[in-house]
Amino acid sequence: MNDLERRSFYSFLGLYIASSLLFISLIGYWYYMAEKSSLEREVYYRLQHIADKKAGDIIYAQMKGKPLHNMTLPEDITLALIDTDDKITDGSIAVANLHLKNGYYTIGDYNIIVSDAPQEHLNIKYVVVQSNSLKPKLKSLQNLVLGAMILIFLLIAIIAWILSKIFMRPIRQKVEQIENFINDVTHELNTPITGLSVSTEQALKQKRCTEKTLTNISISTKQLYDIYRSLTYLNFSTDNGDESLVDISAILEKSILYYQPICESKRIEIVSSLEPCSFTISDTKLQLLYSNLIGNAIKYSHAKSTIYISVKDGIFTIKDQGIGIDREKQKDIYKKFKRVTEYSGGFGVGLSIVKSICDEYNIKIELNSAENLGTEFKLYFSEI
Repeated sequence: MNDLERRSFYSFLGLYIASSLLFISLIGYWYYMAEKSSLEREVYYRLQHIADKKAGDIIYAQMKGKPLHNMTLPEDITLALIDTDDKITDGSIAVANLHLKNGYYTIGDYNIIVSDAPQEHLNIKYVVVQSNSLKPKLKSLQNLVLGAMILIFLLIAIIAWILSKIFMRPIRQKVEQIENFINDVTHELNTPITGLSVSTEQALKQKRCTEKTLTNISISTKQLYDIYRSLTYLNFSTDNGDESLVDISAILEKSILYYQPICESKRIEIVSSLEPCSFTISDTKLQLLYSNLIGNAIKYSHAKSTIYISVKDGIFTIKDQGIGIDREKQKDIYKKFKRVTEYSGGFGVGLSIVKSICDEYNIKIELNSAENLGTEFKLYFSEI
């Protein structure tokens, strides 16, 4: 990953993890507080129940004139009886210096109920019930919640890492496409620029322009112009231009003449048979359509070969004797920035532009090609 991708990756990962951590913390805190409240209520009602039961036994013993029996208590519960002189008559209190008053107390590790329910029966003023079981339970709950939060956070961090990788994959592919596109454009520009530079230097050195020099300058200029038109279309492809009813054969004839010097430089012959055919389309886009198809035919044709171009019954056909396209790769030829061959350069936008224009004007396009057997494109224009 380059620096920009790395920053994007870690920014997304950091934001995802931070937001997840905040969410998990809020959920963990809410769960802990809810469970803590539940445990506190459980301890309170448990102590209150024991205090009320003991008070009931005291009142029953006095009314029936029977002795007061000891109550069987859980291990974590202690009970004490306080008489009317505020002295302990039975049991013990773990917390010293407790100012006795009816109510519920939390002192240190202990939860204490002081109940005046005996109403001084058997001279008993208060029943004191206490327990230290809540703190260990809360500690256990804390460890459970914290452990679950850490486990969930680690799981989310792993998921975040995977999602970040998946999130970055299309960006990585797009960055690679752009990098390859820039490299290809740079390479494509290098050829005509070098041709222009050599031709002009030669002309300046000889102090005259030969026909060959002018031809080389013309070819290089046209190559630059083709690249410029393609790049312009990629940036401003939403501009429909001025659409009008045009003779597609007349414009095609001009495009063939435009590429004649390039064909001659490769000793390629163009054989054309053109019938008049009218179609409503932007003149500029039609020229761009032809330039990409003819330019590709020239680029991928062998020297001393022939390119056949025709317009008949509203069908434009261009057929070359070039390298052809492998059948398995034909499904990808219309994808932007997709190059199915390294032969003769290019930057993978020509056929995507052709497909875009054909789709815009509902022009059906057919491909017939085989590797090393040449390529044929057919465009079906609705004749008027």
